[in-house]
Amino acid sequence: MSKEYIVDLQSRMEGAIASLQHSLNGLRTGRASVSLLDPIKVEAYGSVMPLSQVSTVSTPDARMIMVQVWDTSVTNFVVKSIQESGLGLNPIPEGNVIRVPIPDLSEERRKDLGKKANEYGENAKISVRNIRRDGNDHFKKLEKEKMMSEDESRSFSDEIQKITEEYTKKIDQTVADKVKEIMTI
Repeated sequence: MSKEYIVDLQSRMEGAIASLQHSLNGLRTGRASVSLLDPIKVEAYGSVMPLSQVSTVSTPDARMIMVQVWDTSVTNFVVKSIQESGLGLNPIPEGNVIRVPIPDLSEERRKDLGKKANEYGENAKISVRNIRRDGNDHFKKLEKEKMMSEDESRSFSDEIQKITEEYTKKIDQTVADKVKEIMTI
């Protein structure tokens, strides 16, 4: 039962890395990409929802992203969300179509995107550490309920720590690769 729980923890940590990959795909490297706008959330209809739930996003060419908003009453919210996303994009609304030109990346902008990648990495590490904490709490609870010995609990905690360190290294490598890609001109 406990081994199954550790496998579950590992799959949750894999989910944190998958989420990091998804977020990093949203950071641009100089070309227009639909995934660039994936992390953007729009406040519409009284709740916060992903941009993909209020519009269709496409790339007509390598330097432009086009956002076709389904409901024109949401257009201003979408524009505001894109501007405040921290991606350095300036959307141009034209009715229910929003054009988002992709400017060339300056050295300063590349550094900003590198910082954003590191921020995403830190968030992923926090998720992994929270998963570790959940696992340790689970085994301490079993120990407290006399369903497991103190040695077994400590052994599982050590195993969880090793797994956490492994996933933290994966996160660091993933972020370092993305920062290198961003900084390459």
